[in-house]
Amino acid sequence: MNYNTCFHLLLGLFIPCSVVCLAMTTRNLNSDQFVLLKFKDRIADPQNVLANNWTASTSVCNWIGVSCGIIHKRVIALNLTSMNLRGTIPPHLGNLSFLLSLDLSSNNLSGHLPKELGQLHRLRIIQLSYNGLNGEIPEWLGNLQRVQRLEMENNSFTGTIPQTLVNMSNLEILNLQFNQLSGQVPSSIFRISSMKIISLFSNSLSGSLPNDMCQHLPKLEVLYLSRNELSGKVPSSIGATTFKFWHCSIINLRGSFQEVLEI
Repeated sequence: MNYNTCFHLLLGLFIPCSVVCLAMTTRNLNSDQFVLLKFKDRIADPQNVLANNWTASTSVCNWIGVSCGIIHKRVIALNLTSMNLRGTIPPHLGNLSFLLSLDLSSNNLSGHLPKELGQLHRLRIIQLSYNGLNGEIPEWLGNLQRVQRLEMENNSFTGTIPQTLVNMSNLEILNLQFNQLSGQVPSSIFRISSMKIISLFSNSLSGSLPNDMCQHLPKLEVLYLSRNELSGKVPSSIGATTFKFWHCSIINLRGSFQEVLEI
């Protein structure tokens, strides 16, 4: 086989493959666009930001608050913070299969978290703070094992903190402060070795803290547990941890941080 024959054979194989790949990329991106248009239809947008910008005549990658990946050209980030959006989070978002970051913080969203979000296995960041979300924190969050930041403070979540959060083995920031959570703090969250910040401030959490709560948290820098209903003694393992911030001034919790350091 001479050079020209080989070249034309390879070219004949390359062009169809390129066309197929381009068609697949376009179809997948159109799927992401369809999901976001459904999201727009289900959400009240008083400032008409989405209504005026999210249109089928422009690429979804150029829409306000949307970022696409360089390689796959799929939607990888949705940042719609502080847009005064109202309504419930539509289940359609669970079909954004390449999503890495979801930020819907500082809006007026309400209702429960749709279980379809548990399909977003690539997620690294979940920011839903400062809304009116309610119901229990769902156990399926534990399926999102790549999440590094889970921030849902200043909502109206009730019930207990699910034990399944221990499966979020890459979690660095857990912020659930200013909700209406009750019950005991799961000891399992104190075994996520990647954790840097734990903020459970201002809930109705009760019970005691495990004595070894800091032995498995070598990276922990910030721990906020105040304004709860915790009881018992300050865990001695706290004395072996270097905090940037520590706030656990809770009625009925015996001992103090200073006393622990003297042990």
